[in-house]
Amino acid sequence: MNAQVLTTTDHEDASTSTSPAILIADSFSENGLIALRDLGCDLHVDATLDAQTLPDAVRDHQPDAIIVRSTKVPKTVFEAADQLGLVVRAGAGYDTIDVASASTLGISVANCPGMNAIAVAELAWGLILSCDRRIPDQTADLQAGVWAKKQYAKAEGLYGRTLGIVGLGRIGREVVSRGLAFGMRVIGWDPNMTNSQAAAMGIEYCEDLLDLARMSDVISIHVAAVAETMNLVGPEFCESMKPGAILINTSRGSVVDESAVTRGIRDKGIRAGLDVFATEPPGGDSTFTDAIVQEPGVYGTHHIGASTNQAQDAIADEAVRIIRTWMDTGEVLNCVNIASSTPASTILTVRHLNQPGVLAHVFEVLGRSDNNIEEMENVIYQGGEAAVARIQIDGAVSPDDLALVQSHEAVLSATTTIIPPAGTGEPP
Repeated sequence: MNAQVLTTTDHEDASTSTSPAILIADSFSENGLIALRDLGCDLHVDATLDAQTLPDAVRDHQPDAIIVRSTKVPKTVFEAADQLGLVVRAGAGYDTIDVASASTLGISVANCPGMNAIAVAELAWGLILSCDRRIPDQTADLQAGVWAKKQYAKAEGLYGRTLGIVGLGRIGREVVSRGLAFGMRVIGWDPNMTNSQAAAMGIEYCEDLLDLARMSDVISIHVAAVAETMNLVGPEFCESMKPGAILINTSRGSVVDESAVTRGIRDKGIRAGLDVFATEPPGGDSTFTDAIVQEPGVYGTHHIGASTNQAQDAIADEAVRIIRTWMDTGEVLNCVNIASSTPASTILTVRHLNQPGVLAHVFEVLGRSDNNIEEMENVIYQGGEAAVARIQIDGAVSPDDLALVQSHEAVLSATTTIIPPAGTGEPP
């Protein structure tokens, strides 16, 4: 879809609509737009928005949800929102979204992991082959009228050589399968991988990242941009690489220390295939002056790993699925900012008749004791006559408070369970 501003609604007066207002701050699959309209969403699509103009758009349209691809979502966006409940990143990484600010305001952030895996893996292999056979250099020479067959007839080839995969998520696994098809020996490193899982994939597990660097003829990077992966490919990694090895990065620019890679290129003849860069523009057309692209043996693309029609349709389908589920149930699929743990130390289990006012009574008792509710569920049984509420709180329930909870005529029983400390492996 070309850059445009588009507003669609099935209602004559959007101000009185009960349908969710969705702001799409990037280009988005036409099929995805049709699907969102079919859900009854009020859409405002503006692919020209950026981090500076998005807050004003949010202030003007007050969306219930935002969908973005590459557009950054800073803190100012959340400060401008009155009813925003969900931000969907139409892609896997979400480092362009200020997740901390969203979490502070109780706004869910979701992503679409794995939908672009094949597209990114295909590009990674295009860069691998470009590095090995120097295809871009050969094309440039041909276009300049130069025939240099002798110079280019010196490629190492890939069959039987070692491919090292850093990060064995969905993209990394797609690269693995293609490496095996090329007849390569494949080794992998991932902090969440085990030897048995690697063996099931037909590869060898490498516990030490530097050992992978030492052993590999080709290395492809597929990790998320988080604090732990900042400059993961740094001086020690590059010094450990074989002379003449190939390094591919289709993940994020922050993962690679470009100065270290540059030294490796100059001192060890390393070739690099890069789709992402530390200083790349945020999106759209711009000037680009990153020094690393001027190094011989560097082959680059414009952060277009996921930019195939197949991938964008798959990502749009997943974004629509997230929106549909959120509209129907309130659940946020692929939510990235749900707390993995809470301060809860006690579970209060209340069996009760399914009547108004029961839970309000329980909450009032807990509130008077300064107990904060961290998580809860209320399960209704067949027939709708009875339910059980499991309430996780951050303190203890005194015998008096427990008796007070049970004093309500619709409470059938109330019990407490201590939640064991994290890491004990004991069930709650």
